[in-house]
Amino acid sequence: MQKIFLSSKIHRATITSKNLEYEGSITIDSALMRAAGIEEGELVQVVNVNNGNRFETYAIKGEENSGIISLNGAAARLGEVGDTVIIMAYAIFDVNEPHIPKIVFVDSQNRIKIN
Repeated sequence: MQKIFLSSKIHRATITSKNLEYEGSITIDSALMRAAGIEEGELVQVVNVNNGNRFETYAIKGEENSGIISLNGAAARLGEVGDTVIIMAYAIFDVNEPHIPKIVFVDSQNRIKIN
């Protein structure tokens, strides 16, 4: 049997910008995407810790090491600059297959925390 499991997440990132006029998506610092294993165009779920909004969109690579987390298009209405978000990606795994998610913790500037 196969089920959908969490494959990766960027935990407690801060929204740095929003662009209502963009066609849609979330722009994420490409270093964070690489660390989490999120591909450009991949479906992600975004949870806004500040207001409880949850939505799905697709990831767009932002400038490497810029710290950018930008809500674009309609998603820009679901958060404010400074809000904390959790960005999650999922994958289909066989229930007997190991599926340990990659979790990327970031600081208030969206830099990867080294544990």
